Amino acid sequence: MSRCITVFCASSNEVPQVYHDAARRLGDAIGRNGWTLVYGGGSFGLMGVVSHAACAAGGAVVGIIPKKLVEIEKANEHCTELIVVDDMRARKALLESRCDAFITLPGGIGTFEEFFEMLVGRYLGFHDKPMILVNTNGFFDPLIALFSHGIEQGFINPRARELIFVADAPEQAIAQLGRDK
Repeated sequence: MSRCITVFCASSNEVPQVYHDAARRLGDAIGRNGWTLVYGGGSFGLMGVVSHAACAAGGAVVGIIPKKLVEIEKANEHCTELIVVDDMRARKALLESRCDAFITLPGGIGTFEEFFEMLVGRYLGFHDKPMILVNTNGFFDPLIALFSHGIEQGFINPRARELIFVADAPEQAIAQLGRDK
């Protein structure tokens, strides 16, 4: 079965090597499985690493980037398909509609915003696609603790936390997707 996996992650190169290594392993695994990577279309940071690794391993790569970010994030002209859209809303709509599952690697505010929009969509029943956080180097530990705190305080329904699989490594995320077929 061919799968399309949307990956949310950092566009910054200024992150520790451990995160680059995880992005490379994830992209490689996506490509080796014959799956399609769908991502933000940039060449920098973890976005560039995961896309180059997926392509090198034989996977198709679909990049979706807003016009305004083509130069800022240096659009990856080596994608199998590069889609330039008008704005971030159009980008996210395609990132959602073009995939079968979401994997989130560590990233900044844009990564968090994308992750939370898709989580709310799943919680409200707009999609039922698997959602995985790759908790490289314990990056998402504070977020997981915040979910627990929100549940304890009555702000977050426990069902919301149950919609997310937390993987310690990219290989565990890929294995989980194999079970979710």
